[in-house]
Amino acid sequence: MAALSIGYQFHFHFNPPNLTPLPTKFNSLAFTAKHPLRRHHIWCPKIYAPPAVSVMAFGSSREVLPPALDSSSEPPAIFDGTPKLYISYSCPYAQRTWIARNYKGLQEKIKLVPIDLKNRPDWYKEKVYPANKVPSLEHNNEVKGESMDLIRCIDSNFEGPSLFPDDPSKRKFAEEMFSHFDSFYKAVISSFKEDTVNDAIAAFDSIETSLSKFVDGPFFLGTFSLVDIAYAPFIERFQPFLLDVKNFDITTGRTKLAAWIEEMNQIEAYTVTKRDAKELLESYKKRFLSQV
Repeated sequence: MAALSIGYQFHFHFNPPNLTPLPTKFNSLAFTAKHPLRRHHIWCPKIYAPPAVSVMAFGSSREVLPPALDSSSEPPAIFDGTPKLYISYSCPYAQRTWIARNYKGLQEKIKLVPIDLKNRPDWYKEKVYPANKVPSLEHNNEVKGESMDLIRCIDSNFEGPSLFPDDPSKRKFAEEMFSHFDSFYKAVISSFKEDTVNDAIAAFDSIETSLSKFVDGPFFLGTFSLVDIAYAPFIERFQPFLLDVKNFDITTGRTKLAAWIEEMNQIEAYTVTKRDAKELLESYKKRFLSQV
């Protein structure tokens, strides 16, 4: 794997014209001044005096992604003390854990091991994770699964910026959003199979309301968190399918959701995990239109 530079990126928000990036002698810090505003980690309203600073942890997109392992592939060195995140590049559940790993700057701490789900190696089920699903995390001589549990595990057991707030009201709302995910997912999927999109409309109206809960930023909890990570891979897939097949633009009349999508697409830890929209669309068409 190519060497990776991990650090923090500071965005200084000024009203004057664009300032070009300044070189730095520090390996771990990169300073840039940008306009218009990019509000990644700490929400800064459009007030130009005094200047505000936002901080976003990042891992370079220059990470060389390994090829997916299939039935002909040899297993990695299992339980050798190196944490490993077993994923599929196409799986939204695995994408959650991939984003969390990236955002905390753990590209050199947690090895990425992609699995070909259409041609899974036998050793994955026999030696790594008997459930034979992704994602799974090998850490401290044990392997755990379930994406919601794993993003919490990655956040609480590894270094890097926290993805879960200390504010009790935000933590409470986060738990509510985690619990709400299944009903959100089922409502949207039901609209894939029906003539109307009423369930999807209601589901995204609920998302719009949830994004209005905290005014200190564009994300569910104001600042970027595990909640955004939990929902992003699925909204990434729902949006092109609903627009192309159902002629339903999820952002129409939903300014908070539109802003959230825009801000998510400024976070490198997420964008490097995204799939091509056309690829996602074709995949969902094959999956859902064949059932109609």
